[in-house]
Amino acid sequence: MAQQTEFIGTGRRKAAVARVRLAPGGGRIVINGRLFENYFVTETQRALVLQPLLLTETAAKFDVRVSVQGGGPTGQAGAVRHGISRALLRSDAVLRPALKAAGLLTRDPRVKERKKYGQPGARKRFQYSKR
Repeated sequence: MAQQTEFIGTGRRKAAVARVRLAPGGGRIVINGRLFENYFVTETQRALVLQPLLLTETAAKFDVRVSVQGGGPTGQAGAVRHGISRALLRSDAVLRPALKAAGLLTRDPRVKERKKYGQPGARKRFQYSKR
């Protein structure tokens, strides 16, 4: 059997879905055709995306190509992190305990709660008037 050259992982967070491809390389990260530094402008989002690579010490071993849609910047960063973690797991099963201990393999289930009828938002109520 031939050695697999690309490892694929799908990550989700809020309304965002990220399709991640890991290929052996020098550590280049491209998201939706743009460099990682240009796509995620805040340091917090960049740190979130790099977390699984730094934790497993594989940042310089793989080139990462990501296609991400939906949600906002924070949700997309979380989805990319989840996708990278899953792709790393496919590349090497030995990394599972470290990724699992850091909570990177669990999909964050928190999503926006729907607005309810007769009120202005999901939880907020219109002001009560006694008279």
